[in-house]
Amino acid sequence: MQHILETQQFDRKALQDLFDVATSLEGKRDESLRGKILASLFYEPSTRTRFSFESAMYRFGGHVLSMENASESSSASKGETIEDTIRIVGNYADVIVLRHPEAGAAERAASVSKVSIINAGDGTGQHPTQAFLDLYTIQREIGRTDNFIIAFVGNLRYYRSARSLAYLLGKYDNVTMLFVSAPELSMGEDIKEYLREHKVKFEETPDLEGAMKRADVVYQTRVAKEWIPSDDEYQKLKDRYVIKRGMADLMKSGAILIHPLPRAGEIEVAVDDSPHAVYFRQAGYGVLIRMALLKLLLTNHK
Repeated sequence: MQHILETQQFDRKALQDLFDVATSLEGKRDESLRGKILASLFYEPSTRTRFSFESAMYRFGGHVLSMENASESSSASKGETIEDTIRIVGNYADVIVLRHPEAGAAERAASVSKVSIINAGDGTGQHPTQAFLDLYTIQREIGRTDNFIIAFVGNLRYYRSARSLAYLLGKYDNVTMLFVSAPELSMGEDIKEYLREHKVKFEETPDLEGAMKRADVVYQTRVAKEWIPSDDEYQKLKDRYVIKRGMADLMKSGAILIHPLPRAGEIEVAVDDSPHAVYFRQAGYGVLIRMALLKLLLTNHK
C-alpha cells in the first residue's frame, strides 16, 4: 500500500495489524526513520493532526518540512494546481501528509505523486487516520470492535471524521449506529446507502438522552461553523445537541464518550472528569496510530 487515502482501503486484518503495531510503539522512540523526511502540506489549519504526525516522525529520528498555511503560499497564490505542487514537494520528502479543503484532493495528489500521500482530511470527504485512531480508541477503551452500539451526535452531514468512522465500522459485526442530529445536519445518503448495502443497522433519532443511555460509545462532533452555509443557520444549530454532566452520568457502566476535538461548547467542561470521558486520551492515541502508519509506509520503501 503506497498511499493512505480512504478507510475502505483497509480490511479487518490490516486494521488489526495497524493497531498491534501502534500498541507495540507506546512509549517507544528509536532511529528507524533516520534520514527520512515528512512534508506536512496543510491547506487548512490543524493542530492535533499536524502535530501528531510531526511528533510521530520525530520520535523515529526523522525530519519534518511543515507548511500550515499552504493555501497562502507563494505557489498557491500564483495559481499552481495541487498536482503540480505535489510533483514539486515529492522531490523534497519521502512522504506527504496532505490536508485540503476540496473532497477528492488526496486522490488527485496520489495520482501524480512518486512518494506516499497520506490524506489528513479532504474537505467533507474523508479523514482516514482520524477514523483509525477513533476505532483504536474504541478497542482500547471498551475492549472490542464488534457487538456494540455507537451514537454519532451533532454535525453528521459535514463532519468527515464521523463519515469515515461510519464507513470503517461497516466492516465489523453487530454494530448498531444511532444518528442524532438536526435534519439540516443529518448523515449523508451516501453513507446510509453504504450501510444498507453492508447490512449495518442504523437509526436516526432526535433523542440525544435516549441514545446516550443505549450507547456503548457516544461520538460527539462540533457543529463546525466553517462548513455551515450561513451564520444564521449556524446560530440556530450550534447549541442543539450539547452534552451536559447529568446526561453523561446516565451512560451505561463502561460506556465511553469520544470527540475528535476541538470542542466549541458541545461538551460541557463539567463532563471532563466523568469516567466516560476519554476524548483527551483519544487525542494521545493519535500519535501511536500515526507512528504505526509511518513505520508501515516508510520501512516498506527502504
